[in-house]
Amino acid sequence: MRENFPIFEHYPGLVYLDSAATTQKPRVVIEAERYFYEWQNANVHRGIYPLADKATAAYENTREKARAFLNAREAGEIIFTSGATAGINLVAQSYAAGSLQEGDVVIISAMEHHSNLIPWQQVCLQKKARLLVIPVTPDGALDLSALPAMLRENRVKLLAVTHISNTLGTINPIAGIIALAHQYSVPVLVDAAQSAASHRPDVQALDADFLVFSAHKMFGPTGVGVLYGKKALLEQMPPWQFGGEMIRDVTFDCTVFAGLPHKFEAGTPNIAGVAAFGAALDFIISLDREAITGHNKALLEYATGEMSRIPGLEIIGRAKEKSGILSFVLHAAHPHDIATILGEQQICIRAGHHCTQPLMDALELPATARASFSIYNTEEDIVRLVAGIKQVQRLMGA
Repeated sequence: MRENFPIFEHYPGLVYLDSAATTQKPRVVIEAERYFYEWQNANVHRGIYPLADKATAAYENTREKARAFLNAREAGEIIFTSGATAGINLVAQSYAAGSLQEGDVVIISAMEHHSNLIPWQQVCLQKKARLLVIPVTPDGALDLSALPAMLRENRVKLLAVTHISNTLGTINPIAGIIALAHQYSVPVLVDAAQSAASHRPDVQALDADFLVFSAHKMFGPTGVGVLYGKKALLEQMPPWQFGGEMIRDVTFDCTVFAGLPHKFEAGTPNIAGVAAFGAALDFIISLDREAITGHNKALLEYATGEMSRIPGLEIIGRAKEKSGILSFVLHAAHPHDIATILGEQQICIRAGHHCTQPLMDALELPATARASFSIYNTEEDIVRLVAGIKQVQRLMGA
């Protein structure tokens, strides 16, 4: 598997354990972006010459691949954005801002990435609405016993929740959460940024109202994301950004906007990135989904066992259902020192609050170190990580 990823040829000793931040890119994705610029480069949807037709075809073929990947009903339900963050902001500033009134309620969870917290916080402030937060248990799971009472609030307009915590690796029971919310006629937005690659979502089976993810966390390029929305919801939402491409007719007095999906895709998009994302989707689909999940689970179990035996190391987040993300603290060293020393050994991990500062506050921690696994990681990577942590302890006099 590692042979598919050129970065490991350039850095033979690299132990890359930061895939929750961004995944490495396989050769087919890199080549697809290069191919677009060499053979297909033109703007999309505008030109009527053959080269523009090729660019548009490459762009729209990826939309169809994304539709099939998510099992959406129509390609028009797939909106290209710059990432999961942009997709969430689009829903917040179009759907929520257009429907929230003073006293209404939006529900999120305490483990949300800032991208799925701040947009709702800010739109609630704009509309004088309330933001309710599902708490997290000490072991890092959502305390879903608190959710029914929140949903019984008469004016809940949306529930936004992550599928997998980027900090703790907790896999939330998203199908059950959606089903419960729908009992109270509350629509649900799913942040699938951490789950799309390893836990391929079926939006029809889940009955998700909105779902977002970023290409760069699933072996694709940066600057590309997908917002899925049910057609009926997207059709009633006004555009969030304005400009070229998203119009049907314009005069100085008024504008008639284009239909789905184009009314939400103002301006020139990241065409080459979208074309390359199509190659990333092909790459993921070519893999055995159960094998990916099993591989990440095996690495997590092995790493958890090995690191649990290190004196002075505490694993943060021990929910029953977890993905390939392992956060920890070391009593002898600050997480930033751990990451710095490991980095000198070509071992790449994350350190900080992982854009989940309220979660860190709830856990009474300033930061954690985080190792996250993907298809190109091996048990040898974990052996190197454990040895590196012990080296940190020696350097810190532990």
